[in-house]
Amino acid sequence: MRTQAATHAGAKVPPRSPSALYREHFADARRERLFLSSVAFFLTFAIVRAITYTIHAGKGPLHDLVVGGMHLHHLVLGILLLLGVGYLWLAQVGTGIGRSLDWPSRLTALLYGVGAALTLDEFALWLRLEDVYWAREGRESIDAVILFGALLGVGTWGGRFFHALVREAARALRR
Repeated sequence: MRTQAATHAGAKVPPRSPSALYREHFADARRERLFLSSVAFFLTFAIVRAITYTIHAGKGPLHDLVVGGMHLHHLVLGILLLLGVGYLWLAQVGTGIGRSLDWPSRLTALLYGVGAALTLDEFALWLRLEDVYWAREGRESIDAVILFGALLGVGTWGGRFFHALVREAARALRR
């Protein structure tokens, strides 16, 4: 390894920059998109929960979004984001496949994470078709976020391992 060789030679190796570490760990576009989606998902969920809490408590400058006298739930924005990202990915914009650029891939991954968080934060609402966000049944939204977040985490951190398991299982079945 680089650091071992440099240590044996007596030379100090300068630390690598965060961007160099990022490029090293996320050279694969699929893994980078999973990571960015995961980060956007958890950050958005935390921010949205904090905002909805302050609105519910009547603190701060923010209020419910009302359009034409109707409360617009944030899951609507999440669904629109998911539909938009899905359409772009169908058109292979931002998929990281072929000749696509890096920035659309990163942007669509971030938007996917944001849209998923906005939608799943109100999972109990779309499951029950009533506003139970602050009721006991609202816990179903937290459960959905935990499950989907775990799925994103497994894809981000364990993807290579699980792909290798599937490859080996397929190889064993072919024998």
